[in-house]
Amino acid sequence: PGLSSSSPRLAQTMATSVHGIAQTGFGTGTNDLYDRARPSYPTECLSYIRQLTRSTAPLNIVEIGAGTGISTRALLAHPEWATSIGTLRAVEPSDGMRDFWTETIDDSRATISKGTFDDTGVEDGWADLIIIAQAFHWCLDHGKAFSEFSRILNKDGAVVLLWNIDNREAAGWVAQFRGHMEIHKNGTPQLTSDLLRQMFSIPEYTFSFQPHEEKEWAYRVPTTDQCVIDRILSWSYIAVLPSEEKAKLVEDIKGILERGDDKVWISKEEGTYQHPYKTRVLVSRKK
Repeated sequence: PGLSSSSPRLAQTMATSVHGIAQTGFGTGTNDLYDRARPSYPTECLSYIRQLTRSTAPLNIVEIGAGTGISTRALLAHPEWATSIGTLRAVEPSDGMRDFWTETIDDSRATISKGTFDDTGVEDGWADLIIIAQAFHWCLDHGKAFSEFSRILNKDGAVVLLWNIDNREAAGWVAQFRGHMEIHKNGTPQLTSDLLRQMFSIPEYTFSFQPHEEKEWAYRVPTTDQCVIDRILSWSYIAVLPSEEKAKLVEDIKGILERGDDKVWISKEEGTYQHPYKTRVLVSRKK
């Protein structure tokens, strides 16, 4: 049985298993900007994820760290997913993000509840697939999380982790703005190869899951200078900066974008150009 959002145990779990920067940087009042500024996911990537499950439709999907619903909406609208989803249960610790999700998603197959990576409130063996988009680097205890994933997945189930990652190698302006941003990250968790190596070698992972599979796509999203600045301001560790520091950062970023090293223009007159990403998917199937 699931936990209600008023459960004392769940409230305690929230306080200890959600990173402090995430609690503040994704708090109430930040969610409209986050949803507007963050990109969705490539169609071919979502097609690939659909083909991963060995279960037949209708599928039971758990989406953890569902945020404002960017990935939920992408799944519900995708032609291969639209006909496959039976029930999608989204889980999200942030009250503000859950409220935004609820306001923007109106689909009888999809619901959202309060929970974390290691306390989803989903019953044993229910899920065909767990999908975690742009969120798992926030996980504070991988062992507890993978134990929870193993518990809620059925015998043929899999966990899918995906991220859109700025492609610094593709454009000088991307490398430059990332460099300016990361001065402020202050220990905020980031997706790194070290993190992944550690994550996939812990006993709780190797006991329940097969060696992970990895796939990557080049993904170019139309953007403008204002969209890039909005996206930077949507990062949790930037959102919590004092206003003077934030204003200084924005001025620095404007200079980088004006210089525009390696910008690939879509329409110079309209100020639109390509923002290069790499979309990375990591798949862990149950043993």
